[in-house]
Amino acid sequence: MTIARVLAGKKITEVFSATADMSVQQAVAILAANRIGALPVLDGEKLVGIFSERDLIYCAAKEGGTALDRPVREVMTANPFTATHEVSVLEALALMTQRRIRHLPVIHEGALVGLISIGDLVKFRIDAIEAEAEAMRNYIQTA
Repeated sequence: MTIARVLAGKKITEVFSATADMSVQQAVAILAANRIGALPVLDGEKLVGIFSERDLIYCAAKEGGTALDRPVREVMTANPFTATHEVSVLEALALMTQRRIRHLPVIHEGALVGLISIGDLVKFRIDAIEAEAEAMRNYIQTA
């Protein structure tokens, strides 16, 4: 099971993003309007960072409300961990757990093709386990 299968199974395929020049307030508005927890930060097609709720919290804790006026580039996590669509679900889960991250940009041929959350991966694993259990029950009943 790979990240490609997780992305193919997601109901929402649009990837919202921010630019490094955007204000933190503008990025927060995108997060809130779409009820999401992180935005890839792009420079054209190139991924340069990720801006998450966690970045906002750290910045706001230091600076208070004035943090909202800063550009995203100053508060984002630069050079984020990424995955390709060939990475297995278990590898991605391990990376996210070890690095204590909840969102993983997916890159293919140098371009951002998706963003997966740890919740996406957990849901995919649970669905797969339930499908396997159902297949075993059916096999046992017909044997």
